[in-house]
Amino acid sequence: MGFNCGIVGMPNVGKSTLFNALTATAAAQAENFPFCTIEPNVGRVSVPDTRLHELAVMAGSAETIPAQLEFVDIAGLVKGASKGEGLGNQFLANIRQTDAIIHVLRCFEDGDIVHVDGDIDPLRDAETIETELLIADMDSLEKQIESIVRKAKGDKDAAAEHAFMVEIKVMLDDGKPARDVTLDTPEKQMWIKKFGLMTAKPILYVCNVSEDDAAEGNEWTAKVAEMAVAQGSQAVVICASIESEIAQLESDEEKDEFLESMGLEEAGLNRIIRAGYELLGLQTYFTCGPKEARAWTVKVGASAPEAAGVIHTDFQKGFIKAEVIAFSDYVGLGGENGAKDAGKMRQEGKEYVVQDGDVILFRFNV
Repeated sequence: MGFNCGIVGMPNVGKSTLFNALTATAAAQAENFPFCTIEPNVGRVSVPDTRLHELAVMAGSAETIPAQLEFVDIAGLVKGASKGEGLGNQFLANIRQTDAIIHVLRCFEDGDIVHVDGDIDPLRDAETIETELLIADMDSLEKQIESIVRKAKGDKDAAAEHAFMVEIKVMLDDGKPARDVTLDTPEKQMWIKKFGLMTAKPILYVCNVSEDDAAEGNEWTAKVAEMAVAQGSQAVVICASIESEIAQLESDEEKDEFLESMGLEEAGLNRIIRAGYELLGLQTYFTCGPKEARAWTVKVGASAPEAAGVIHTDFQKGFIKAEVIAFSDYVGLGGENGAKDAGKMRQEGKEYVVQDGDVILFRFNV
């Protein structure tokens, strides 16, 4: 089960620098000119979670395997991208294939790094890209409406789907993103995915600031935060150049010392990864033993069989039961045996909804 976040933004806002730091590679070029990134770069990153290390120590695990989240570095969009300006069409297609959007906004001045619109205004940049996505979604949905309208005349389900399309089209025409539509039925939740609308994707704003503003942000980041709250989204402040330096340090001690010298409590990348995880509605459960302690990713609300299927489809098909220990009980009672002795290991069936931090052993028969 793969989940990914597409990193988007205007040219020269620090997207590729951020991507490089996230993946601790130089896979993406980071040059001072528009359209440097042409093909999307993809990287998988570990989701930071101190609980995994605690479980590994308690279980005497030989290996720890964290959960993974995928990031896609998508080239800079410009005004007119929905009509093919710049390299628009290709990159809009790349955005459609992602599960969520990480929108990087430039919130720093630097005379050596050009801005395609001549000056710094993150709210304008956010509106520019949102507008391009809205226009592209309007065109896409209009074509889908045309293709279903005839079928809707004699098919009740198609008629309902058509009505939902029209409802969203009205919203888009009013300048509202598809993510604002009410998804109050399973059918609507299914259809919205089927439509492939970019403005339906959840969005996280990342404010890229100078080193001096990394700890507290600035007037631009405050405005972005206000915008994000109004939209029901989130905003994170980072300095991509600092994150790039941190990513090149080898030991945790070096990273901690560097962060302390910059007045930072933790790397901004950790906040982005966690926010991306939350943005996608994900949570973590664990399996652990002498061989390995491992974090697994599931959607919030996933059932025990669905969680088992993340490990292997046979686990889901042959699911019998799940032996579950809450993380706090596992650690607080000295591991699996202590939790068992205290009566804190529960036998759960197919209806059990997995909770974040559950330590689970699946019993199955194929």
